[in-house]
Amino acid sequence: MQLIQSFLTTCFPGEAIRLEPITGDASFRRYFRFSRAERSYILMDAPTPAEDCSRFVATQQAFAAAGLQVPQIIAQDLQQGLLLLSDLGDILLLSRLTKDTALNFYRQALAQLTQVRTINSTTAGPLPLFDQAFLMREMQIFIDWFVLQHLKLTLNEQEQAMLQQHFLLLADAALQQPQAGMHRDYHSRNLMLQPDGHLAVIDFQDVVTGPVTYDAVSLLKDCYIKWPTELVQDLSHEFYHKLIAQGELSAETSKEQFQLWFDWMGLQRHIKVCGIFCRLYHRDGKAGYLADLPRVFDYVLEVTSHYPQLRELDLWLKQKVKPALEAMA
Repeated sequence: MQLIQSFLTTCFPGEAIRLEPITGDASFRRYFRFSRAERSYILMDAPTPAEDCSRFVATQQAFAAAGLQVPQIIAQDLQQGLLLLSDLGDILLLSRLTKDTALNFYRQALAQLTQVRTINSTTAGPLPLFDQAFLMREMQIFIDWFVLQHLKLTLNEQEQAMLQQHFLLLADAALQQPQAGMHRDYHSRNLMLQPDGHLAVIDFQDVVTGPVTYDAVSLLKDCYIKWPTELVQDLSHEFYHKLIAQGELSAETSKEQFQLWFDWMGLQRHIKVCGIFCRLYHRDGKAGYLADLPRVFDYVLEVTSHYPQLRELDLWLKQKVKPALEAMA
């Protein structure tokens, strides 16, 4: 805390600052809120080398330039990983979602993705590519942390080969899609409702160039709240037609092809998230995410049970993985 207080002293000379901790995210970053002269601020402590504060600054500038509402950077000490940010409040979109508000909020959130997709670089250079190696590394987290570490299952050679075959199918489907700027964690806990009704975006520092459906499925098949299939389908179809109208998707792309891309992209993400939630628990001591694990796993089964191409994966999940997960409940 001495480094933090020293940083704040340079920002507010001669003033005593009392920090209030804010619940953090899934990273090593810490957040604090405080007020000065009737204005509220956020202090972000992103310790190096675990976090790259300069990347946050570069992506913040890119998102702001694209017309998205993000925290303003008021002061910075990149060497110590400290940023003084404007306060976007504490109203997460998640806390305001109901069956009556969901449609309008999601339409607004989907519309903002048009701006996200225009981002292809920052001052640090071109965005990283969400390529096959990236996709496969993410799905390996499912094996390492969910299957082996959390469920204590073992895999024989046949099962390992089956998983790799299906992971490659999902990666190939992702790379067949148009590629654009991608937030990579766009959901109801990373969108902040502002007093004017607009949605501000946070946790954007992991932006990459990737599949056009990724952020939309992250939003609509949210790991923290689930909506009726009809609502998700209606909004995803609206998204499909908007991409075609804006020239971001070929008019020759059928609705069925797009639906497969959307569903399989969600499957890839939820496979990864199963592993991420378990890693947060076993490695980082963050148990809160385990409560959301059954919902995420249900998303996985919804897709694998729907597509004949995924039948072998579906059977394995239902016969081996699901009973092990239910036994832990």
